[in-house]
Amino acid sequence: MTLRKSDPVNVEFEAKAKNLLKGELKRRGVTYAQLAALLSEKGVQENERNLNNKISRGGFSAAFMILCLESIGCLEIRL
Repeated sequence: MTLRKSDPVNVEFEAKAKNLLKGELKRRGVTYAQLAALLSEKGVQENERNLNNKISRGGFSAAFMILCLESIGCLEIRL
């Protein structure tokens, strides 16, 4: 089975990923500007606006999500 962007199950899990990442940022008091700086330290160039757009859409990769979570010091997540 191939998921399309508009498939309900894909939409559901993109929303879960978005909410999980946004929740961890909020819990730690990390802004998008701060996240951009942390990512820059790892060689990833993203600005605040791009991060806001990418995270709001929720269609980011698992690699991006893990990179963000590690950058803010989140080594465990609860699903």
